[in-house]
Amino acid sequence: MRHYTRPQILVLSGLDPSGGAGIQADIQAITSLGCHPLPVLTCLTVQDTRNVYGAEAVNPELIRQQLKCISEDAPIHAVKTGALGSAAVVDVLAEFLEKHPDIPIITDPVIKAAGGGDLANDELLAAMKQRLFPLAEMITPNGIELALLGESENPDEAARKLLEKGCTSVLATGGHGTGIRITNTLYSHSPAPMSWDIERIGGEYHGTGCTLAAAIAAGRAQGLSPRAAISQAQNYVHRTILHALEVGRGQPVPDRGILWER
Repeated sequence: MRHYTRPQILVLSGLDPSGGAGIQADIQAITSLGCHPLPVLTCLTVQDTRNVYGAEAVNPELIRQQLKCISEDAPIHAVKTGALGSAAVVDVLAEFLEKHPDIPIITDPVIKAAGGGDLANDELLAAMKQRLFPLAEMITPNGIELALLGESENPDEAARKLLEKGCTSVLATGGHGTGIRITNTLYSHSPAPMSWDIERIGGEYHGTGCTLAAAIAAGRAQGLSPRAAISQAQNYVHRTILHALEVGRGQPVPDRGILWER
């Protein structure tokens, strides 16, 4: 019998019991885009489509063992990170990633839920900035996260500060903004940033940031350049929103189960 292979993506993220965001969103997006997820759960959350009400990190030693086990068995073509739960989890992840410098790492720096609930404390934020961001090929903060991480309400200034502190590139996502179009802007060490525009569909959606970062990781695992991966991911997220599901009483959930056709 013939067995098939697909690009494989190591995913470290939290569990959202509404199925709208977190590791389920990552698994669905990665699978829909033709890759195979290797999921490692980092934290458990109390969450619905409206907000996050609590979170508890997984034992970092268990995560260490999972990373060792899976990496000794399966090839990893990209890494995607979401909510990480604790600074101790970041330390374990950084130690692992330092041993695999050639794998593209896409980091969604999950800090707050759209409803305002916290998913990261000051210690976790400091650990991400000091240990994880310098290892990542790209971080994908939304406007609120960019301002917090870059310590400036000016996106250009905030991104510049993050680049100066070791980030390779910063994709400032525009889904939480206003206006008739969404603008995602990639800041890197090039002279000028690069932007992508797409039509804004009214309202807020639960899990779009997770979906975008996971889709970028899928593109990179498939050999696309960072810019091509962003373009494909943006179009994919747009389509999932067009088919959004009404799951609960809060934000609609992107339908990542749709069959993606390039």
